[in-house]
Amino acid sequence: MAGMDEQYNPRDVEQKARTFWEENDTFTVMEEPGKPKYYCLSMFPYPSGKLHMGHVRNYTIGDVISRYQRMQGKNVLQPMGWDAFGLPAENAAIANKSAPAKWTRANIEYMKNQLKQLGFGYDWNRELATCDPDYYRWEQWFFARLYEKGLVYKKMSTVNWDPVDQTVLANEQVVDGRGWRSGALVEQKKIPQWFIRITDYAEELLSDLDTLEDWPEQVKTMQRNWIGKSTGTQLRFGLKDREEELEVYTTRPDTLMGVTYMAVAAEHPLAKAAAERHRDVEAFVEECRHSKVSQAEMDTMEKKGIDTGFSAIHPLTQEAIPVYVANFVLMEYGTGALMAVPGHDDRDHEFARKYRLPIKQVIAAADGRELDVQERAFTGKGILVSSGKYSGLTSEEAFEAIADYLEDKGIGKRTVNYRLRDWGVSRQRYWGAPIPVMTLEDGTERPVPDDQLPVRLPEDVEMDGVQSPLKADPEWCKTEFNGQPATLETDTFDTFMESSWYYARFCSPHYDEGMLDPAAANYWLPVDQYIGGIEHAILHLLYARFFHKLLRDVGLVDSSEPFKRLLTQGMVLAETYYRNEENGGKTWFNPSDVTVERDGKGQVIRAVLTSDGQPVEIGGVTKMSKSKNNGIDPQAIIEQYGADTVRLFMMFAAPPEQSLEWSDSGVEGAHRFLKRLWRNVRELMTSDDIPALDEAALNTNQKDVRRKTHETIAKVSDDISRRLTFNTSIAAVMELMNELGKLADDEPQSLAVRKEALESAVLMLSPIVPHICHDLWKALGHDTPVVDAPWPEADEKAMVRSEIEVVFQVNGKVRAKASVPADADKAALEKLALENENVSRFTEDKTVRKVIVVPGKLVNVVAN
Repeated sequence: MAGMDEQYNPRDVEQKARTFWEENDTFTVMEEPGKPKYYCLSMFPYPSGKLHMGHVRNYTIGDVISRYQRMQGKNVLQPMGWDAFGLPAENAAIANKSAPAKWTRANIEYMKNQLKQLGFGYDWNRELATCDPDYYRWEQWFFARLYEKGLVYKKMSTVNWDPVDQTVLANEQVVDGRGWRSGALVEQKKIPQWFIRITDYAEELLSDLDTLEDWPEQVKTMQRNWIGKSTGTQLRFGLKDREEELEVYTTRPDTLMGVTYMAVAAEHPLAKAAAERHRDVEAFVEECRHSKVSQAEMDTMEKKGIDTGFSAIHPLTQEAIPVYVANFVLMEYGTGALMAVPGHDDRDHEFARKYRLPIKQVIAAADGRELDVQERAFTGKGILVSSGKYSGLTSEEAFEAIADYLEDKGIGKRTVNYRLRDWGVSRQRYWGAPIPVMTLEDGTERPVPDDQLPVRLPEDVEMDGVQSPLKADPEWCKTEFNGQPATLETDTFDTFMESSWYYARFCSPHYDEGMLDPAAANYWLPVDQYIGGIEHAILHLLYARFFHKLLRDVGLVDSSEPFKRLLTQGMVLAETYYRNEENGGKTWFNPSDVTVERDGKGQVIRAVLTSDGQPVEIGGVTKMSKSKNNGIDPQAIIEQYGADTVRLFMMFAAPPEQSLEWSDSGVEGAHRFLKRLWRNVRELMTSDDIPALDEAALNTNQKDVRRKTHETIAKVSDDISRRLTFNTSIAAVMELMNELGKLADDEPQSLAVRKEALESAVLMLSPIVPHICHDLWKALGHDTPVVDAPWPEADEKAMVRSEIEVVFQVNGKVRAKASVPADADKAALEKLALENENVSRFTEDKTVRKVIVVPGKLVNVVAN
């Protein structure tokens, strides 16, 4: 056929389509108030240098949804940008002896070209990078507004401190308790840091989760647990021979009679007082200074402690209770002290057994079963025992009774607590947005005035790997306020700050009169569909929700939540191969360098290096990673098969929320399907004259294929719009293509039915494989590009079956199947069954006792 190559050539086809989209600004959008909008956003990438397959999967899902919604007639916004600040750029700059800005922008350029090669329909006019001053200027402006509202404060906070390099380390820079560069033992050091009061919004962040009906329940549960609302009692324990008291919070006042020791953080004033009196306590407190401080590590590390020599007084019994310094208590969490009930708390039990402290049972199981709390803590609720006047009460009754007593005595009160802590946004690093605060000569601090924003990060710097260039350059931080000398803050923002509002800036990225253009923001927001990995379920998504409420409260947006619907896509997995080395280590080989032999189920049974035939071990299937060297380079696959093949495989291999296992044979299968689609269209369009479809003139075979076409349209529409199961939608189109084999003849209406089927297939596949569909739609005789074509509609009449298949049974066993009129009534079905030759054979010489008819399904003849 003229204008259509005989063979599918993805390189030419894809370049042609991309050129068309770019020249016609196909994906550039503006607000159209009279038109329904759809804002689809995939989490923007860190510009690390190259896309990985996780990126490709994430962004393909977003592009499929965006293109589908466009075909629904909606005004679709799908932007892309770069989460450009962060520690990896500093490390790369040190390694490459270049500035982080130069490295980052070169990576952006390369990765942008990769995204374009994959055919993603982004409005590139809205591109932003968080390292651009035009972006972080408004973040700095917003910080000043939060400062003015009392939502920002500064306090001393503990960090990982490298005493040799004299710098703060991120948790990931601490390896086995030592600095990653110097090897020095890391210390815990308190330094002043800036915080935002996210706890002021804890209740709203928690309750508004119930409004997010289209979020995965798993994500909402993770956020609820992170916010960690609890109702309990704040109470005070007196200290023997000391004036001060120990204040603790407990959610289980019903276990108060089971307290056998107290525990305080190493930085608690009582621990410091004990350290001054006892050298062994001083040594333990010093040891704690060299431990990491993350809560997750506290939960799993070995529990250690030491007796302070001080005693607390039990508020109910007046008994003396030993006070320990314990490494699992953090000063930043709660009061820095806790009451320990080893009989009814696993952590307290572990510690008590290690240091031979008493373990008391004060709660019995409600069902009366025997418990041995000396061996294992009973953490459930039940009936109080050995608890004086409270014995016999349920845990719930005792909670109220003991809380009442503590309040009456003035030593406690009911309290609602949250696990959530205020957001520490200071980072002692260079490659981030400068915190816009200045210190005046009299020591007072204030936000940098708006007319002096942005506080620009100097980009022409040298990284020595030790000190931030901001701290190393005394001239940079010099400024003025009202003619008086002032000093700029040298800390930079946590990079979660930039990623907490980028989705909103995309609505008006070039607006220079404010952080957001309210009209544009309120047109596009909230985001209709947000897509990203489950690893962002807590911090990024929680901070973005918090930021959105802050934006609302300063009048920039009307909505309360940023993302209406959330999809968390699964990981991309690949096989791993390695060789054991003499030094005990492993050398990992990329799957592309290994030749494998598989069994009938596709499992690898033998693997050798392609280069020399040497055998290698099979390490199983894991997430693609640098450490296991099992990443597949998207660029290599695109060059071999084309972007559409990669996109098709990604969408077909697994449902989006599940993990996807990379398969070379699966990629080859996807490529074969596209070649077949190309061939089918080409063969059809070589026909001289394809008439218009005449429904009245169709024979049974033609009606069957046409019915399959419209059943497929109905299924794919539901799969993509409601269920987001792209794999089943692709499978349905493949089934339709198989069905076309029934119409291999050149009868005019067969050609018409085939053309309708192929047009429908091209339209349904166009969001998934847009390049080839751009070409095929044109080859099918359409002037309007497929990207602007409406989604096909299922014809209800075409899906009505004139005949259906019914099963005939004799005594419950299938004896025949027959095509019958779809509107056949019970009497007609009974007659057809009894007249069936096979049914007659199994009922001769027998008396028919009963005939059971299930219309549209089966007829069962009961005979004996």
